[in-house]
Amino acid sequence: MQKTENLNVGAFEEMPSPAQVKGRLPIDDRGAQTVVEARRTLEAILDGRDPRLFAVVGPCSIHDPAAGLDYARRLRALADEVKDTLFVVMRVYFEKPRTSVGWKGLINDPHMDDSFRIDEGMVMARRFLLDVTALGLPTGTEALDPIAPQYLGDLIAWTAIGARTSESQTHREMSSGLSTPVGFKNGTDGDLDAAVNAILSASRPHAFLGISDHGRSAIVRTSGNRYGHLVLRGGGGRPNFDTVSISLAEQSLKKAGLRQAIVVDCSHANSWKKPELQPLVLRDVLHQIRDGNRSVVGVMVESFLEAGNQPIPADLRQLKYGCSVTDACVGWDTTVEMLRGADAALREILPRRGRAA
Repeated sequence: MQKTENLNVGAFEEMPSPAQVKGRLPIDDRGAQTVVEARRTLEAILDGRDPRLFAVVGPCSIHDPAAGLDYARRLRALADEVKDTLFVVMRVYFEKPRTSVGWKGLINDPHMDDSFRIDEGMVMARRFLLDVTALGLPTGTEALDPIAPQYLGDLIAWTAIGARTSESQTHREMSSGLSTPVGFKNGTDGDLDAAVNAILSASRPHAFLGISDHGRSAIVRTSGNRYGHLVLRGGGGRPNFDTVSISLAEQSLKKAGLRQAIVVDCSHANSWKKPELQPLVLRDVLHQIRDGNRSVVGVMVESFLEAGNQPIPADLRQLKYGCSVTDACVGWDTTVEMLRGADAALREILPRRGRAA
């Protein structure tokens, strides 16, 4: 017989099961407390029971765990400073969707040499999450591969579904079973419909093909996730954090019967991918809140130790410490100014701020 399958597959390399990886790197009581309390706080913010904003702040991607942990320690101290007005979640992205080609993140290619040791990358990612949660700092990430949450989901407090995948049935189904609140980004063309429909879809029960904790194929049956919300990141050549855009987003959510809970991503198309504009985006959003906006519940900021970004060199020893290898970020000093400025802007008005229905 002629061969009819796996014609373009060079090899299958066995992965350890989620249970094996978790057994090797188990979550402890401190980490579990960090995750559970963070999820409850985020739910309270989305419900309007907590008037604070949440801020997902951190590198575009994690490529150097040592620099990432250095950043996490600094962010933990800053989070304590602004805790009365902002609930800070560290952005910890291990998977990077690519428009065409490029480095796909720590899990996919941890050594940044096209060796694609996903087995090692998954262990590195889990170890990093354990280190961050041990600081008492909650983490947020983008769920890209539908299998990865089985390995890492117990350590995540907030999840994003990206602009390229909000329209994907696979990611909507996966989100319906995630244990975290999930932010769905509007499309790269700026359209809101895919994200709004994704929130609706993820709120319903689903059944789909996945893997069990022991790595076996399984039918995953979910109960639905009622903490889906909208993330505005701009698109189609223009930002969408302005007053008119947010008002239109509120109307779209209300028409769909969804809570008017909006997160503004200060990066990506909202800042024309110019990191130096992120503080201006944040300032504008804070002005809207001070002027009476009730729907914005959070913000996202791409930030690292050093400003800007860098290409991945052939000799990895040439990498600049604490500088992004994917999207450009604001540096640490600017991050401090942004969060302290937000704290000052919100401190007086937040206690009496109501939330939209």
